[in-house]
Amino acid sequence: MSAVSDRLPTFPWDKLEPYKETAAAHPGGIVDLSVGTPVDPVPELIQKALIDAADSPGYPTVWGTPALRDAITGWVERRLGAREVTHRHVLPIVGSKELVAWLPTQLGLGPGDRVAYPRLAYPTYEVGARLARADHEVYDDPTELDPEGLKLLWLNSPSNPTGKVLAKDELTRIVAWARERGVLIFSDECYLELGWEADPVSVLHPDVNGGSYDGIVAVHSLSKRSNLAGYRAAFLAGDPAVLGPLLQIRKHGGMMTSAPTQAAVVAALGDDEHVRVQRDRYAARRAALRAALEAHGFRIEHSEASLYLWATREESCWTTIAHLADLGILAAPGDFYGEAGARHVRVAFTATDERVAEAVRRLA
Repeated sequence: MSAVSDRLPTFPWDKLEPYKETAAAHPGGIVDLSVGTPVDPVPELIQKALIDAADSPGYPTVWGTPALRDAITGWVERRLGAREVTHRHVLPIVGSKELVAWLPTQLGLGPGDRVAYPRLAYPTYEVGARLARADHEVYDDPTELDPEGLKLLWLNSPSNPTGKVLAKDELTRIVAWARERGVLIFSDECYLELGWEADPVSVLHPDVNGGSYDGIVAVHSLSKRSNLAGYRAAFLAGDPAVLGPLLQIRKHGGMMTSAPTQAAVVAALGDDEHVRVQRDRYAARRAALRAALEAHGFRIEHSEASLYLWATREESCWTTIAHLADLGILAAPGDFYGEAGARHVRVAFTATDERVAEAVRRLA
């Protein structure tokens, strides 16, 4: 066990604990904007679907029920513009984080193989490579990478942490480059339904992939769009030649979504209204926090999508974190996401309306 844990970096969130204590000591209580965890209720129709499926004594299947696969294929076509998506093109997963962490291992990567991800990125991309003992590297433009030994290329649009969105022509160029060189693309699109100043596009769109899913897989989650972080509900869609072997591996590993959760996902993917309602909540919180941060002297960069504002005061991110903690506000330091974030902080707008209003008051 120690040999495995020794491959991993220090868990970054542990570094934030002293600042969390400072913020919590504020007379008005902490306003925690550090983690993008949903705080609003799970929509009633999803709760009802979960409850109705609660009497599920048997083992669920890794591939999911036919109803679940129908729901995923239908959503992918309706929402992402994908075409001719069959059950072979989809695979449920137990939340997206476990997939990111274990994908290089499940793909059979190891020493000498390379995994690449954006210079500013979700830390678990690196963790996945380390668990597999594969090499890992960051990029600004993936087409400038040396393709030799590059086995897995992570895209992330909209980005966590920056909220940056890759335009359709950019995605098209990257997909073409990777295919010509036999590089597998996994596109993390978990924030795709949360575009504010841009309309995010999936790699599954025919304008991007030319009508072929060869060598591309998209990762989607219901944590953000449906407030289902506690349900661990996500799925993959794309190349059957990649998903088929992953399905077999995950069968052996027992990596299955619970039957009640599968039923809940069917309900969630079949309803767009609750997504609109949640978007409206986030839009109002985003607007309030952005205005307050800018008035306080912050500059907001990117942030055209996702659940975060990527903010800077042109100083060390830890100086900014300490300043905000003194106001009882906790944000995430930008260097959690790579050295390039050392002068930024990530501010989530997933707190309740009351806590967001309190943050705005303190920033004023």
